[in-house]
Amino acid sequence: MVGDHCNLSGERPVLSQTPKTGLSCKMVLQAVGKVLRKSKGKPNGKKPAPEEKKLYLEPEYTKSRITDFEFKELVMLPREIDLNEWLASNTTTFFHHINLQYSTISEFCTGESCQTMAVCNTQYYWYDERGKKIKCTAPQYVDFVMSSVQKLVTDEDVFPTKYGKEFPNSFESLVKKICKYLFHVLAHIYSSHFKETLALELHGHLNTLYIHFILFIREFNLVDPKETTIMDDLTEVLCTTSGSVSSNGGGNGGGGGGNGSSSSGSSSSAGAQNHVKER
Repeated sequence: MVGDHCNLSGERPVLSQTPKTGLSCKMVLQAVGKVLRKSKGKPNGKKPAPEEKKLYLEPEYTKSRITDFEFKELVMLPREIDLNEWLASNTTTFFHHINLQYSTISEFCTGESCQTMAVCNTQYYWYDERGKKIKCTAPQYVDFVMSSVQKLVTDEDVFPTKYGKEFPNSFESLVKKICKYLFHVLAHIYSSHFKETLALELHGHLNTLYIHFILFIREFNLVDPKETTIMDDLTEVLCTTSGSVSSNGGGNGGGGGGNGSSSSGSSSSAGAQNHVKER
């Protein structure tokens, strides 16, 4: 009996248990590896949500303008006009028009709907007077921009309005900074509030303002091209669909930069901080 028992135990698939267990571990590791590979760069293993279609790039909307004026000619410095006077005049006008354009959708731009100052996948931060980086909502950012620019606009030492008073040495750099901030506001309107602008039937005004503004800042190298790259798709489309534009798209219907060419330049205007001599 003992011998038989030994023979029986020898025939039992005891050795097969080890391979079975080993195979099980291998399968688990393979499964884990597969999940990790599948979920790499994709939260919860799911495919990233497709990028939302940019409504403002639709041909039926990019063709909308309030005028077909030759804006390239409008932004050029006229003869016998001082450069600073021209920059002051146009910068001030753009400030007022962009502020007005934003006001049309401001009720939709709230701390809840726009928790960050975002344009597409880019987020902007505000820097206070001490250079401290501040994360803020879009409406807060825009308020910071408009308030600081308004303060400069009404500063007689920055934007002189009296005959014979000279512009400060830092004037061009202030204009550059203003233009950079104003671009952020325009880009945010397109990126986050174009639907509302469309519903208000103000997309023609927005397109015209954008075209005019882009042509102006390019004419005088006021904003680093890297700063405006985020909206290159729109700029290219507006340029292509606008016979008057060669390198971007542009024109401000309400007269962002062209009007008030000479004397209005010295009128109370908007300044922010840095741009024209700086490259």
